[in-house]
Parts: sequence; structure tokens; C-alpha cells
Amino acid sequence: MTNPFNLTGRGAIITGSSRGIGRAIAHGLAAQGADVIVSSRNQDACEAVADEINALSGGRATAIAANIGDKVALENLVARSTGRLGAIDILVCNAASNPYYGPMAGISDDQFEKILRNNVLANHWLAAMVGPRMAERGHGSIILIGSIGGLRGSPVIGAYNISKAADFQLARNLAVEYGPAGVRVNCIAPGLIRTDFARALWEDSDNLATALSGTPMGRIGEPDDIAGTAVFLASDASRYITGQAIVVDGGATVTVGGI
Repeated sequence: MTNPFNLTGRGAIITGSSRGIGRAIAHGLAAQGADVIVSSRNQDACEAVADEINALSGGRATAIAANIGDKVALENLVARSTGRLGAIDILVCNAASNPYYGPMAGISDDQFEKILRNNVLANHWLAAMVGPRMAERGHGSIILIGSIGGLRGSPVIGAYNISKAADFQLARNLAVEYGPAGVRVNCIAPGLIRTDFARALWEDSDNLATALSGTPMGRIGEPDDIAGTAVFLASDASRYITGQAIVVDGGATVTVGGI
């Protein structure tokens, strides 16, 4: 039996991949043979991760910076990536924003709009840029990085959670549209992961203790814990899975406690 996780010859874009979960996913896909585009707002940071990947065996990496909130920048990212890879077989929409921490009554319109633009609209743009070409070829995998926040309320990251709930529905809708052409669309819903993005949650010792008290595995997640699920969803191992939100949270959502 051939290895269903083998990604040799496939091209992937991973947004927000200069650090954290995105960086781990870029490493994970490349380790299985994919050629990856490392993208975030900072070209130097992208170059550093691409150099890391290229120093290892597996697929090759190219750094292309892009601001996910700028549609023209994303069009340039897709065009340059297509020129480099030949075809985009895997799209991982990982980059996201959360400029506000507090109750919904205090969020400004600009902050809320930025969250929706970067966390939902940008994913829609990228899927619309990449999905039709995947459909023409009869295969492809689009992966949205959501959050267990999209499954619950929060007194401090409510707008972010709303955006992640929208991503779940975006994946379901795109799965319906692209499924007949062999293109799969899924979400990964991480729990609390040790990243700079979530630092405000896990650096607070009281909050972390509360989160872990409701997590059966009893530990905070690491970026590599998400990378394996992304490899699974990008590969033929998941060829009959689409429209799903796969929760990766150490069991936090099956208990009463947690963040």
C-alpha cells in the first residue's frame, strides 16, 4: 500500500506561517514532500522559516510576504505562488487577527471590522482565487484554521470567536460547492496552543490553570500538535472528509471547564 500521507509533488500556500501554528504546518507539509510557500506580513521572517525548511529533507520552501487584509496583496501571493509551484494543491488559511481583548461592548467598529476582514473575508478571497483552479484539476484541499472559540462564548475574545464560527460555516459552504469537483474544504479547531498569538491567554497563570483544569490531557497544546492534523487533511488519508471542523484541544471541549 502506498503512503496516503505522501505529499510529494504537491504545492501548498500557508498563510501566517512565519511563526506558531503556521510555521509548524509548513514544516509538517514539507516533511511529507510538499513544496510550500511560507507567507506572512514580514518577508525577512518568511525567509528565515523557508531557510529552516530548506535545510531539512523533504519539500522545498519559498518565502512570499503578503498582508491578508489586502486583496491585491493576496492576488499577488497566489499569482507568484502559482508561478513558483506550477499549481496550488493545498491552501492553509492560518493567518488571523485579534486586536481586542475584553467585553463586546467595548470593541470599536474598526477593531471588529479588522477581525472579520482578516479572519473571514480573507479566507473567502483566497478560496475564491485558488478553488476554481483546483476544481479544474479535479483535486485539492483547503484548510481553514479555526478555533474552539467558534464553539463557545467568551467574555474577552467574543468577536474573535464570532469570526471563527463563521469560518466553520465557510468551510461547510465551500465543501458543498467544490465537493463535486473533488476539492475538499475543512477546518481545524485548535484549543489553547502555546503561540505568541495566544500569549494573553496562556501567560495569565490563573487563566491557564482554569483552562488546564478542564482539559483531560492536562497540558497546553503545542504548534506541532496542529501540524499533524493539517498533514492529514492535506493528504489522501482524508480523501473522504470534507465540510468538517476537527477539534484538536486535548479534550477541553468535552468537559465543563476550560477557557
